[in-house]
Amino acid sequence: MTEAARPAATTVAPPVTIRPYRPLDHRACRDLWAELTRTRRALYDTTSVDPDPGAGFEEYLTRLDIAGIWVADHAEEGVVGLVGLVLGGRRAGDVEPVVVAERLRDRGIGRMMLQHVADEARRRGMTQLSVSPDSRNVEAIRSLHASGYDVLSSLTLTVDLAPRGHSWQDGLEVHGLRFSY
Repeated sequence: MTEAARPAATTVAPPVTIRPYRPLDHRACRDLWAELTRTRRALYDTTSVDPDPGAGFEEYLTRLDIAGIWVADHAEEGVVGLVGLVLGGRRAGDVEPVVVAERLRDRGIGRMMLQHVADEARRRGMTQLSVSPDSRNVEAIRSLHASGYDVLSSLTLTVDLAPRGHSWQDGLEVHGLRFSY
């Protein structure tokens, strides 16, 4: 992925700087992707035994619709966060992924990365930015809501085709309809 003009890194709160991804960040970002994958598996009780939960990062890097990737660079710990901007519809973008190392969550790093992506999206003329957290990731949903993502613009509905089904939880209601998640 190449950008025509790389913006200067934004220092958001010592000791963390939000800056563009560079090839030397690959190992740390792959590790963050693996952490995200393990979190998703834990949320949905999947029994997947993929020996390399970070492999999805390689596929992510090959996407042609990526408009930018940034990292949260901690002065002492190195890369501790990853956020991407994916081109969406007309003048719209999607934040994908957004992940902060578990040991450093609840310190404002995710909010800093989201603000940086929003600034970049505005600079590029985008008028809408969306993010799609896992429906069971209540911590992420609360953090995103607190960061300004408070418009429910779409839903993704799923039909479970697995022979024995998955372990879904009951409890969401939208427009008077009950949903499992």
